[in-house]
Amino acid sequence: MRADEKKVKPRRGGLRGRQLQQAALSHLRDLIGDERVDSSLRQRHRLIEHLHALQDTHGHLSMPHLRALAVFMNLPMAAIYETATFYAHFDVIHDEQTPPPAITLRVCDSLSCQLAGAKTLYQTLADGADPAQVRVLHAPCMGRCDTAPVVAVGHHHVGHANAGVVAEAIKNARVQPDEIQWQRLPDYRFVGGYQLLADCRAGRVKVESLEEELERAGLRGLGGAGFPTYRKWQAVRAEPGPRYAVINADEGEPGTFKDRFYLEREPHGFLEGALVSAWAVEAMALYIYLRDEYPGLHRVLKDAIAELEASRIIEPGFVILRRGAGAYICGEESALIESLEGKPGKPRHRPPFVAQKGLFGQPTLVNNVETVYWIPRIHAQGTDWFANQGRHGRRGLRSFSVSGRVARPGVYVAPAGITLNELIEEYCGGMAEGHRLLAYLPGGASGGILPASKADIPLDFDTLQEHGCLIGSAAVIVLSDQDDLAATAANLLGFFADESCGQCTPCRVGTEKMLMLLERDTWQEETLQQLARVMADASICGLGQAAPNPVLSLLRDFRSELASANLIAKG
Repeated sequence: MRADEKKVKPRRGGLRGRQLQQAALSHLRDLIGDERVDSSLRQRHRLIEHLHALQDTHGHLSMPHLRALAVFMNLPMAAIYETATFYAHFDVIHDEQTPPPAITLRVCDSLSCQLAGAKTLYQTLADGADPAQVRVLHAPCMGRCDTAPVVAVGHHHVGHANAGVVAEAIKNARVQPDEIQWQRLPDYRFVGGYQLLADCRAGRVKVESLEEELERAGLRGLGGAGFPTYRKWQAVRAEPGPRYAVINADEGEPGTFKDRFYLEREPHGFLEGALVSAWAVEAMALYIYLRDEYPGLHRVLKDAIAELEASRIIEPGFVILRRGAGAYICGEESALIESLEGKPGKPRHRPPFVAQKGLFGQPTLVNNVETVYWIPRIHAQGTDWFANQGRHGRRGLRSFSVSGRVARPGVYVAPAGITLNELIEEYCGGMAEGHRLLAYLPGGASGGILPASKADIPLDFDTLQEHGCLIGSAAVIVLSDQDDLAATAANLLGFFADESCGQCTPCRVGTEKMLMLLERDTWQEETLQQLARVMADASICGLGQAAPNPVLSLLRDFRSELASANLIAKG
C-alpha cells in the first residue's frame, strides 16, 4: 500500500445497539398517553407508574417496551433498565427469554409464615405446578401475618393457605384482590369526619395549638423511629417553601400489618389526618406511597380520594397516590422519596435530611399511616384521653400486630407499655394450644429477640434499648418451645440479605456473610460479633445497622439453647 493511500473502514449498516420498534412506541402511547401532547408524561417521577402499566397489561416488561419507554420519556435506556430491575414486582424479560406464565404464585416466606408451614407449602405447590402455566416464587412478608401461611395468586391473597385452596383459586382464575368493605365519605362525615380539617382551614384551629395538643398527648412516629410528631412538623415548617407531605404506607417490616388494618376500615380517618399534616406544613401536594402487596387498598384509596375531589374537600390532583413495587428498603424515608422520584429506592446520605431536602429537592414531611390516623381522634377526644391510656408509666395507645404462636393473631389497640404477657393473655386468647412461650420479637425482624423471662418488660419506645431491642412498628411475633431459634435467625438474615439495596458494602456483603455463618454447623461467635459491629457502624441506613440484631439477641439471651444445639461452646 502506498503511503498516500488510506485504508477505508466499511461503514456501519445502522446505529449501535438494539433499535426502537415503532410498534412498541405506538402501543405505549395507546396505553399511557401521548407524550407529544402531554409533556408531563415524560417527567421522571412518572417512570414507575409507567412500568406498572406495562407489567399489569402484559405480565412482564419486554425489552422492546423498555426501549420504547426510554424514547417516550427521553431517558437513557440504562436509567430505565436500572429502575425496572431494582424492584421485585417487575419481570424484565430479555430478547432471548420466554415471558413468565399467566399465573404467578408468590408464597410468603417471612417468619410468621415459616412458623405456619410455608416451606412445605412452597415445595408442594412447586412440585404440583405445570411450569408452562404457573410459576411459583418465594416472596417476603405480604402484611397478612395473622392469616399465615399466605399465598398470592396473582393479586389475590389466600390466607391460611393450603395446596387445595390455592388450586381452587387457580382453577377459577381468582387473580384479582377481594373487594374491601370500607367506610364511605358520607358515613365518615356523619360522625364528625373532616371537621378538624375544616376548622384548620378556617382558622378556628391554629397549627401552634394543634402542635401543643400532640405534644401533650405524646404522639410519636409509629412507623418505627418514634420521633415526636409535633417536632417533625416544626422542623419542616422552619424550612423555606415550597414543601411537600408524604405518607409512608409501605409497611414491609415482617410481622407488621397494622396500617392495612386502618386503611381497610377507615380510609377517610387516615386521609383526614394526612390532610391536616399537609396543612400544618403548608404542603403544595400530598403523596401517598402504598406498598404493592396491598392491591385492594390501592382501589380503596383511589376511590376515597375521588370522593374528596368530587365533594370539593380537596382540589383535583392535590393528593397523589403512588404504588411501590416490592422493595422493603423503600420503607426508609429517603429511599421512599427516591422511589417517588422514579428511581431505584436507595437511601440517601444524610445530612441533608428529608425535612430539609426531600421530594424534588424540597423540604418534605414524611409521616406513617397510624401516626396521622390518631390526629383527628386526639383532637376530638382530648389529649388526656390518649395520654392516659398507657400502662407502667407509659403514655398513649399502640397498635400491635401480633402473629406467631398465639391463639388469636391480629391487630390489637392496647395501652403503650403493656407487657407481652399481658398482651397475650388479655388480647390474644393466650398461647396457641400445645405451645409454651420461648421467645418473642417485639418490633419485627429488625427489633431483636427477647426470651420468655423478659416478657414482663413494658412494650414502648425507650423501654427495650437496654435489652438490645427496639419496639419499631410494634410487630410482635411470638415463638414457642416447638420453634428452632437458629432457623429463626437464618430466616430473618435471609430476608435482610434479599432486601438489601446493594448500595453499601457493609450491608450488601455483611448480610450475605452473616447468613452464610449462620448456616454452618457451628457458629463462629467472635466473627459474628465483629461482623455485626462493622455493619452497625458503617452501613448507610437502618437495614444494615439493624440486620444483626436477631443474632446478637440469641448470643446474649439464649446461650444455653445455642449450646444445647452445639452451635456455640458450653459454659
